[in-house]
Amino acid sequence: MRSSNRFNYLSTKLQKSPLRSPASALAHCILAVMLLMSAAATAQKIDYKVVIDAPDNVKPLIQNNLALIKWQRRERIDEAQFKRLVEEAKAEIETLVATEGYYTPTIDAKLERDGAAWIARFNIALNALVHVGDVQFKFAGALATAPKESLPSIDALQSGWLARKGDVFRQATWEAAKRKVLQQLILTRYPLAAITDSRAEVNVLSGEVTLKVDIDSGPTVTFGALAVTGLKRYPQRLVSDLNPISPGDVYDQSRLLEFQRRLLDTGYFLRVDISAEADMTSPGGSSAPVVVNIVENTLQKVGLGAGYSTNTGSRAQVSYERLNLFDSGVRLKSQVTVETKKQTALIDFLFPTTAEGKRDSIATYFKREDIQNETTRTSGLSGTRAWGEPQLERSVTLAYGRERRDVVDAAPPAGQAATEAGTSTSSSQTLSFNYGITLRRTDNLLSPNKGYLINLQAGAAPTYFLTTTPFGRLYGKYAGYFPLGASNTLILRAEGGVVGAKSRVGIPADFLFRAGGDQSIRGYGYQALGVQEGAAVVGGRYLATGSAEVVHWLSSTWSNWGVAAFVDGGNAADRPADLKPVYGYGTGARWKSPVGVINLDIAYGQAVRQTRLHFSLGVTF
Repeated sequence: MRSSNRFNYLSTKLQKSPLRSPASALAHCILAVMLLMSAAATAQKIDYKVVIDAPDNVKPLIQNNLALIKWQRRERIDEAQFKRLVEEAKAEIETLVATEGYYTPTIDAKLERDGAAWIARFNIALNALVHVGDVQFKFAGALATAPKESLPSIDALQSGWLARKGDVFRQATWEAAKRKVLQQLILTRYPLAAITDSRAEVNVLSGEVTLKVDIDSGPTVTFGALAVTGLKRYPQRLVSDLNPISPGDVYDQSRLLEFQRRLLDTGYFLRVDISAEADMTSPGGSSAPVVVNIVENTLQKVGLGAGYSTNTGSRAQVSYERLNLFDSGVRLKSQVTVETKKQTALIDFLFPTTAEGKRDSIATYFKREDIQNETTRTSGLSGTRAWGEPQLERSVTLAYGRERRDVVDAAPPAGQAATEAGTSTSSSQTLSFNYGITLRRTDNLLSPNKGYLINLQAGAAPTYFLTTTPFGRLYGKYAGYFPLGASNTLILRAEGGVVGAKSRVGIPADFLFRAGGDQSIRGYGYQALGVQEGAAVVGGRYLATGSAEVVHWLSSTWSNWGVAAFVDGGNAADRPADLKPVYGYGTGARWKSPVGVINLDIAYGQAVRQTRLHFSLGVTF
């Protein structure tokens, strides 16, 4: 820039000076051209490289953030800019390594020539780390005088502070500690909280940093009245009955999220926005009215679908849903599904959730299955009441069903067509009661990596009233997820059941047990393990299966992908003595999709000496 300015100045003087002779004019022109070439050369891009000699724990930090290195990727940098960046680099490096707790580094900077290129070398010795010394909090607002049992309390905030005395002081930890303490206040009781001042005072002689944080919690905020906008077809009670919040309750953001989830789960609403902002005009500025803005879902829906299952074959499906049947708030859901091995028609009436959280439904259905040479045709009517949150759900069901069962007695002789004589037919009916409970204790409901899932059921058809064969039934299923390091998960599964009755004759197939298939014992056909009856495999009164699987999740670039190895075992039988386990083992691929983990497995069934492909989505609980 200086050369260019000088050239402009000299050029102006030349234009004003009298030209005494052609030789003098030529000399001035040559001088102008030389100055122009000098200015252009000065602005030309230079070649340089930066060599960082530093410990491995800070070297990537410097290389990724140093301005001198970033400028190498620019289109143009001249020598003056380069030298200025070199001069500033030392202060930059000091600032960068200080974020990792090194406040007294020794930095040796050198500039060298390699032909036409420059080399900037930085040798960095980190010296001693700085540690956290005293942590001094100053609290103001309602928190300062709140009872200790009112969470979040001062004691709880201080005990959960991330940057503890004696820890290495790092800027990232310091910022995270402030965010966490403020978040604890904002989420519960004090949504108007703010950090009014924060300081980190470093004493390089003692190697300690004193942290000072001033926090003003503001007033204690309570929820106010409920206000709902956007309702057109439904009465406001559909919203208010699902509201877990009462006016005067202490502000808790998790209650708002729970309210939103409940409303969206009903299916009545396309979008639900809930806010609760403190009204500073109210006494003490502590009231936060709950405002719900709703966009209603489409009144009617028609769906078409097609797919394929390695259990039941090709599938075509049509569904119809009406959200407000006869303006009663009752939802009608109907569906017809046609698969290679199973055909189902279902009509379900779902009533609005009550103020106590009860969800009632009535369903009627027809189902036909052709599995392992056993064909069943089942029709029925059931009523269910369910309640609870996803973490703990319970339900009771009263159901009546009729079943026709056709079993192939034996394969026909060679050259002879199958006749009615080759099939045994029986009919049964059942009036049954069932109680179920599901516990979900996982870090993620769709793609768990830690925790467990449990489903327990107890049912009975205790009398001969509308029942061919009385029985009692117990069933349980478990899945446990155990992280092994940062990139591996151990998954353990178990399933068991028992039907108490003198005989399985007259008990519908839906209440008996078979095993095998995508989410049972892999390496075997769908429900291919059970009791041999003629040429068919039918359900038995006892079930016991288990599985151990290890999933390795790939690197951060492919973090949603994994590979698995597994062993499955177990069986279904009519007597405990016949529960002789068979085994399947194999490997597979995993993908964490938005709707759950998709599993693609290849498994070898040891008892049948066959390899099968299995495809499934998540775990059904």
